[in-house]
Amino acid sequence: MIRAIRCNHTSFKTVEFRPGFNVVLADRTEESGSKDSRNGLGKSTLIEIIHFCLGSTLQKAKGLDSRNLRGWAFSLELTLSDQVITVTRNTADKSKVVIEGDTTSWPIQPKEKEGQRVLSLIQWKAILGNLWFGLPSDNNEDKKFQPTFRGLISYFIRRGRDAFSTPFEHHRKQFDWEKQVNNAFLLGLAWEDARDLQLLKDQKKLLDDIKKLKKDTDTGVAIGIFGSLGELEALKVQVESQLRERKQTLSNFRVASQYHELEANANRLTAEIHEATNNNIANKKILEFYQSSLEAENEPSPDDVTHIYESVGIELPGLVVRRLEEVEIFHRRLIENRRDFLSTEIERLRRDVSSRELLIREKTEQRASLLEVLQTHGALEEYTRLQELYLEIVSNLNEINKRIEELNKFEEGKSALKIEKERLLQRARRDYQERRVQAEKARDLFNTNSRFLYDAPGRLIINVGDNGFQFNVEISRDGSEGIDNMKIFCYDLMLAQLWSERDPSPRILIHDSTIFDGVDERQVRFALELADRESRKCGFQYICTLNSDRVPYSEFAKDFNFDSFVRLRLTDESDESGLLGIPF
Repeated sequence: MIRAIRCNHTSFKTVEFRPGFNVVLADRTEESGSKDSRNGLGKSTLIEIIHFCLGSTLQKAKGLDSRNLRGWAFSLELTLSDQVITVTRNTADKSKVVIEGDTTSWPIQPKEKEGQRVLSLIQWKAILGNLWFGLPSDNNEDKKFQPTFRGLISYFIRRGRDAFSTPFEHHRKQFDWEKQVNNAFLLGLAWEDARDLQLLKDQKKLLDDIKKLKKDTDTGVAIGIFGSLGELEALKVQVESQLRERKQTLSNFRVASQYHELEANANRLTAEIHEATNNNIANKKILEFYQSSLEAENEPSPDDVTHIYESVGIELPGLVVRRLEEVEIFHRRLIENRRDFLSTEIERLRRDVSSRELLIREKTEQRASLLEVLQTHGALEEYTRLQELYLEIVSNLNEINKRIEELNKFEEGKSALKIEKERLLQRARRDYQERRVQAEKARDLFNTNSRFLYDAPGRLIINVGDNGFQFNVEISRDGSEGIDNMKIFCYDLMLAQLWSERDPSPRILIHDSTIFDGVDERQVRFALELADRESRKCGFQYICTLNSDRVPYSEFAKDFNFDSFVRLRLTDESDESGLLGIPF
């Protein structure tokens, strides 16, 4: 039970609570305008402070990480293990809490530091889990798939609008395993079955991850993605064939120690052969031209010269005729000299061509000898590369064999997981039958609570399906926001009723005004009167925050004095009238 909430700043409105029904009311003054709001008065902040003192992270304690609140120390006075203690936590030093009071019965004792008794945040949550829910004191929130104090208390102290989406979640996007484990624990069912089913899901995910492994070989064959054992076996045969081919190539390969020198000589000979061939082609064309010129050479006659002069109309005297004879003799000698030159050049060209043809034959034979060596031998680095390719294929084959082995294990594992899942489901159904009394009691309480509100019984549905526990609630005329919120109210009240009979127990239930959004005034009246009656009857504490205009004064029973339950009244008169007493 929470007795009081205080702060080290005098502007803070200290609030003291009593057993049973308690209200924190946000009132609207007559002087406030139509645009004034009660949303910033501190109703939700009060719930955040409670969570902060009970070990929530500051990031989740919305608003308390404000720069304006740095150094504010909030204190929560509460009854824990039948002793009144005070826990204080400072926004400037969030990693620890300071404890005042008798802690001799606690499983973990605070340590003395600078005159204060201090616990780490982890220790404080472990103590609360043990003294309020009976969790082992070594219960660690890092352990997988088990109930934790922070997860459980959030069903008794819902915070923020996200906490009022469904009865079985205290925030949106909550893990399915967390919903199953927490609600099964709170309802007195075998939560271990939900944990073991989730562990089984993790094992299946691990097997699925093995199947997604991926690796590409140099040949471009993907050996990591496979659909069946048969596909892998076929790929294995293909790679083994490649391996045999590579091995044969390596066994036939001969290394030439001077491979690159031989290759350079072969290239040089080829160039020399090409040069000699090109020169012969050019010489043969010149030779052909010289031969045709030699055959066309004719000695001109004097009559030809005379005829030329006559053709231009010139009469030649006798002296000129005599001189033409001399020209004829000169020209004849010239022709003879030209023929001698052509004959000499033709002979020389024939010798050069013949000499080059001999050279070409010799160099061609030399090159052929070198090429024969190059064709039957290889360079050392080429042999090394062939070895590397061979080893790559060997590695690929080993990988394929490994994947085949993994796939065999995967298939065996899948079969084993199916068997184990069915065994766990059988155990969960058997455990559920054995604890049917607890489930029936929870159903009966939810039925009674909903009937009080709507004159019609609601239904709490619990099933054990293929994925573990399945929870649902139904109330006649459901579907509106108000009805959905009252489902949460009836469920939370049922949890408080159940846990009031247990020891240890938090014996507390706190609701923000959000739970009454959209709810008809008549149902608000019934909910508040029911909370008062059941908290007194069962011995737990109920705290709610409300806006004054949502209080159905005209609907209450005559013997229900609502104002007598108001422990703190906040107004919009000024900033000082809010919870913190400062602009916020």
